[in-house]
Amino acid sequence: MNLPFFYIPDIVARQQEIELDEDTSKHIVNVLRMKKDEQLHLTDGKGFLLLTSITDDHKKRCKVSVLNEQFIPQTGRKTSIAISLLKNASRFEWFLEKATELGITEIIPLLCDRTEKQHFRFDRMQNILVSAMLQSQQAWLPVLHQPVGFGQLLKQEDIISTTQKFIAHCIPGDKQSLAALVNSSLPSQLVLVGPEGDFSPEEVAFATEHYFMPVTLGSTRLRTETAGMVAAVLLKADTLIA
Repeated sequence: MNLPFFYIPDIVARQQEIELDEDTSKHIVNVLRMKKDEQLHLTDGKGFLLLTSITDDHKKRCKVSVLNEQFIPQTGRKTSIAISLLKNASRFEWFLEKATELGITEIIPLLCDRTEKQHFRFDRMQNILVSAMLQSQQAWLPVLHQPVGFGQLLKQEDIISTTQKFIAHCIPGDKQSLAALVNSSLPSQLVLVGPEGDFSPEEVAFATEHYFMPVTLGSTRLRTETAGMVAAVLLKADTLIA
């Protein structure tokens, strides 16, 4: 049976004993009914993974001793998705959860010409990423950015240096399949996914001027969160097959 995972954002190397916060303690002791001497994993979402054993099963201040410490390198390339915020927040949250489970490296909420909702609850969205990381038993948490304007994003230095850049849109024109273009031997990929009303023609033109390749995600018209999910699967296809 796989051991449960818990998130500790500030793991100290070679620490022998850790006292967990009240929420984590309650989940371990009250929800999972774990007892003294049972084992669990702790991760900081930055590659550190600790194997620990419960030494004090107090429901508010559970303590664990560290049995083994390892650092898991972040394998593979950097995969990023910049996706428009959605009017229906639950759909955006669903995308965040699934993209995390698939191992996407970076998620950038976009504010586009046709984005209907500007409000973004960062803490709530970050918690969704943490829960999905733990559920899928990973040691790396995707980097979640604050929302950024479309034009501002394309001018950022780290975006400019991305080795493969794509914009998925529905405007008729010359587009290729994202599945055919993703090169897993390159160090980084970024896909732009637009709002419910798609990117504006001006945004598509601006992106192509900045060397983004226009792509299609399939033969049907997809909701934004579905398009984001498809893009995530295509970016991570090599690891999923493996």
